[in-house]
Amino acid sequence: MPLLHLCFYSSYALSSLGLAFHRTHLISALLCLESMMLSMYLALSIWPVENQTASPTLIPILMLTFSACEAGTGLAMLVASTRTHGSDHLHNLNLLQC
Repeated sequence: MPLLHLCFYSSYALSSLGLAFHRTHLISALLCLESMMLSMYLALSIWPVENQTASPTLIPILMLTFSACEAGTGLAMLVASTRTHGSDHLHNLNLLQC
């Protein structure tokens, strides 16, 4: 396995492990999601170069667009939960109380 693939796989795996184990604050979960999206974007951007494709693909641009939408939605949820519950701790959020 090339070193570049190992870097992409390890960054994605570390981001998903961070999302699984550090679930105390909503902002840390959002940062882990953003790092997952960044590693996927970089892997999709390097993919046409590795395959020696002449035309650039549209997939990395779409991935970046969805990542920006996800970040905006996550920050809106962070602001809304901080205003209603007083903090961004995930244990304060309960769907039965909303």
